[in-house]
Amino acid sequence: MKHTKWTGFLLAIILIMPLTGALLAQNQEAIEALETGEDPLAPIKTESPRDTMRSFMQAMNDYRRGVDTGDRELKGRIQDAIKCLNLEETNVLLREEKGREAAIFLKEVIDRVIVIDYDRIPDGVADDPGPVWRLRKTDIRIGLVNVGERAGEYLFTPSTVHDAPKFYQRVKDLPYLADSGQGAGYQPPWLESQIPEWMKSQFFYLNIWQWIGLGLAIFIGLVLKVLVKWLVDLLKKLARRSKSDWDDMIIKAVASPIGYLAASGFWYIALFFLRFEGTALSIFSVSLKIFLSIVVIWLVYRLTGVFSEYMRAMADKTDSTLDDQLVPLFSRTLKIIVVILGVLITIQNLGVNVLSLLAGLGIGGLAFALAARDTVANFFGSLMILLDRPFQVGDWIKSGSAEGTVEEIGFRSTRIRTFYNSVISVPNSELMNAHIDNMGMREFRRVVANLSVTYDTAPDKMEAFLEGIKNIIKANPNTRKDYFHVVFNDYGDSGLIVMLYFFLKVPDWSTELVERQNVFLEVYRLARDLGVEFAFPTRTLHMETFPEKKPAHERKAPGEKELRSIAEQYGKGGKSSRPGGQGIFLPPHKESGVSRIGGDAGDG
Repeated sequence: MKHTKWTGFLLAIILIMPLTGALLAQNQEAIEALETGEDPLAPIKTESPRDTMRSFMQAMNDYRRGVDTGDRELKGRIQDAIKCLNLEETNVLLREEKGREAAIFLKEVIDRVIVIDYDRIPDGVADDPGPVWRLRKTDIRIGLVNVGERAGEYLFTPSTVHDAPKFYQRVKDLPYLADSGQGAGYQPPWLESQIPEWMKSQFFYLNIWQWIGLGLAIFIGLVLKVLVKWLVDLLKKLARRSKSDWDDMIIKAVASPIGYLAASGFWYIALFFLRFEGTALSIFSVSLKIFLSIVVIWLVYRLTGVFSEYMRAMADKTDSTLDDQLVPLFSRTLKIIVVILGVLITIQNLGVNVLSLLAGLGIGGLAFALAARDTVANFFGSLMILLDRPFQVGDWIKSGSAEGTVEEIGFRSTRIRTFYNSVISVPNSELMNAHIDNMGMREFRRVVANLSVTYDTAPDKMEAFLEGIKNIIKANPNTRKDYFHVVFNDYGDSGLIVMLYFFLKVPDWSTELVERQNVFLEVYRLARDLGVEFAFPTRTLHMETFPEKKPAHERKAPGEKELRSIAEQYGKGGKSSRPGGQGIFLPPHKESGVSRIGGDAGDG
């Protein structure tokens, strides 16, 4: 057992030692780099013509080794060489491309005409370099920058950067000098070497071969667009065979933009093969970047529509209504974000610093914010409505003078469909602070009615009338059985007042009206069977005796058993019980072609 433990310990030491050695070696390299003053994050030196030339040549020599070996890190050193160039007069959209081209051509020229002796270049310490220093035997110049972010640095002058291709054309047939860095590994494009001389003559700012190539590129791009559309149509036919509808929706969404995307991508690649320069390059490059950005925004915008439909389908499968309200708001937000981000990225790709642009709009942004404060308040109001959930889509609400069914909760306002079929848009900031009566969230719907019966109703008949109404409410399947009142409540001016107070458990207003009607019809039939008459405002001259009519005390009234029997017949299962009505009346909303426009309405 001990032997096993010691063996494991020795194996661990053997495995750790190489790793420890590697870490120590890396640490030692870092220490040596610090001791020698090398800092990987330090900027390149451009304090004097000597520093600038040394930084440029070292970076380009590393780049050449990267080209030969395929080392991406070494090839990336060309970015340090570009920092030695003054590109202020170069179009902001083309600085990266022109800087890369100028750095390669300058390295090719220098290694063919002179071997750099850094001791003969002014360093700004022992001698005064002056505002401009020129490389011997050439027109390559390094000058002092006086303004801008790089003021005080020595950089290759704008004229040197601009003329670098011309310098290369003059010396391209010369061999590299023996002690030089052997150029930058530049290989002229195959196309230029195969073009006849007559096509190289210039016509309207471009060479003839470039005009021919431009027309050919446009034609091929259009053919490519048609080909892609044909392939998409083929995919549509294949997608129809699948059981899912989502592949059809995705293909339909990308069908139009993807052809233009393929064409613009081809044109963007062709732009480099045609080797446009100057104004022509700026115009075509900017135009293609804008066009390509528009196509990409268009494509992503249409795909967000498919994604929104997917989210809506997922929300329909859940029992919660919150996601049903969030999906439309999320869909609009996503589309707005796509457009805004697309525009900002397009502006950034055109060479404009978006952050600086937005920072420069400080005062204008403040004015815009003040002007849009109501919009912001409405937006946060919509968020509060969705989070607090005082109502949801489909609810019947009352808020001030607005009453109706909620149709949509948007960014700025909530749309309410009134019961006379108009639409009211209420700002969300107002709804957020308003008193909202959500009638749609009622579990029970109250019914209050005061029935007035004539004063000649006998007490036992009145009691039977109350008992019958009580049985009617108990027998109705849509009434609340645990809380209701049927009571002889008051003596009115024209009759005896019976208060009827109960609750209906129904889903909407249409059903409420029908069930309310059914109860009232039962009460009406009960009154008829009992001989109870309803009173109405009248003035009656009462005669105790009249030739054709016997006095009330001489009339024969039903006995107690008969009255009780009549009342019991209105209970559950009784032969007089009709909780659903006689069947003569058909509710309007149950008839074919009649809709429930307005949803819930009426008094609660």
